[in-house]
Amino acid sequence: MTWIDTFLFGYYPYICLSVFLIGSLIRFDRDQYTWKSDSSQLLRTGSLRWGSNLFHLGVLFLFAGHSVGMLTPHFLYEPFISAGNKQLVAMVSGGLFGLLGFAGVSLLLHRRLFDERIRATSKTSDIALLVLLWLQFALGLATIPLSAQHLDGGMMIRLAEWAQRIVTFRDGGVELLAGASWVFKAHMVLGMSIFLIFPFTRLVHVWSGFASVTYAFRPYQMVRSRRLNLPAGHLAPQRQLASRPAATRPAPARAADAAQPVHRPRNA
Repeated sequence: MTWIDTFLFGYYPYICLSVFLIGSLIRFDRDQYTWKSDSSQLLRTGSLRWGSNLFHLGVLFLFAGHSVGMLTPHFLYEPFISAGNKQLVAMVSGGLFGLLGFAGVSLLLHRRLFDERIRATSKTSDIALLVLLWLQFALGLATIPLSAQHLDGGMMIRLAEWAQRIVTFRDGGVELLAGASWVFKAHMVLGMSIFLIFPFTRLVHVWSGFASVTYAFRPYQMVRSRRLNLPAGHLAPQRQLASRPAATRPAPARAADAAQPVHRPRNA
């Protein structure tokens, strides 16, 4: 293992996680008005519906799958499924949702680059983020043929053990990646880099998406009508009021009352 491997897979993960957590907290505290997804739907819908839905479907499944698959210790799932079968499941499901996400981010990137109205209102960070996501999906799909060459699950277990050692602050994780293909390493480094730039892009709206789960546990709201003690039909359109019989219409204000002057006390 070279010093580059030691830095990228021993120290770089902690740099990315620190910037990800602390940077998100600082942005929420200082720039809440920029805490949004900056949707361009009002400018043009077009391929946004297909691209956004496919991208979110793919990326959410892959994020959950990577989190569970990489951070779950081997002894917990070993009684139910072998390492080889788990790798096969990961290849099939990851390949399917990876293709969906890749198609979605390709539509979004094409829309962002070649639609004049969208391009004119795009930030540099918007385009750079989509390019990184496109490359990340491409690298993830490229790992599938490599995984098919060793279906015993050995490499998958080593990658998962590296991730578990990182999050539990244990050493020896870098040595586990000896012999891993550069495609796996590039996929891992780019994934960590996305966490690094997370607080500086529109990705911060992901926090709000997770926080929306608390809506299901919010207390009940008491809603009272604003129409209490108001005459019936006061909000009805004028043509409906004109069609009513005179006896059922709301009594109009008297002109004499409206023109009555206001008496103010004189200064002493």
